[in-house]
Amino acid sequence: MNLSIGELARRTGLSVKAVRFYSDRGIVPPTERSPAGYRRYGPEAVARLEFVRTLRDLGLDLASIQQVLEGTTSLPEVAAAHADALSAQIRVLRLRRAVLTAVARRGSTSEELEIVHRLANLSTTERQLLIDTFLDSVLSPAPSLAAVRGTMTPELPDDPSIEQVDAWVELAELTQDDDFRATVRALAERQVADNRGLRPDAIVLIRDQVAPALAAGLEPSSSAAERIMSAVGPVDAEYLAAAADPRWERYFVLLAVVNGWPAPESPGRALRWLLSGLMSTP
Repeated sequence: MNLSIGELARRTGLSVKAVRFYSDRGIVPPTERSPAGYRRYGPEAVARLEFVRTLRDLGLDLASIQQVLEGTTSLPEVAAAHADALSAQIRVLRLRRAVLTAVARRGSTSEELEIVHRLANLSTTERQLLIDTFLDSVLSPAPSLAAVRGTMTPELPDDPSIEQVDAWVELAELTQDDDFRATVRALAERQVADNRGLRPDAIVLIRDQVAPALAAGLEPSSSAAERIMSAVGPVDAEYLAAAADPRWERYFVLLAVVNGWPAPESPGRALRWLLSGLMSTP
């Protein structure tokens, strides 16, 4: 028994207007027309419309649905293509959410919103260029430090978390700070010039030996501090000041978040304690 357009609408839960629309598009063509010219549909139209509604609920466009119904494209092929498209949309939406969350956390102004949005939406190539420019600027005086580039390079994943986007934006802003660049450049220069920097094992030595002194509340000018500084060896005060810069420490904290690395141990407080002792030594 053929169904009227109203009966078909009731059976499928669609409106008469929607059924007429699909019928006009040829997706559910009428089987016949009544003597009065009204459209009549066979019982298979119910299943066909329910199938169409399911695909529409999943976000498929009518052109793709027609291709499946006509047999020119298989359902798995269309599903795969739309799944890929949805994945791309989800990445974009997650990035937008991360940017808006970062702006909300920061209490950003409209000008800062533009900066955060621009930095977060840089392409992989643009992000790499920004970091390469920074590293070229600060490491060029010390070619022997080229091997450390990898340990200083952030790589934002394709599907970053809100925390990773927030960290990337802050890190990118930090690399554009001319004063910070000058500090890191001076650090690199002193590391390779006349052995005025710290020995490779010195940071660990400082952290291990200064930590108990800090815990005991010892002043940097105490005799214990002098013994620690003697064990560390001669240190250039300007180098130590650069190494103790909180921004330098912050760079590696942000780097770890962006790259998904474990949080780095912080030598900053110990370095600043040592610097204070060094400056107080006659």
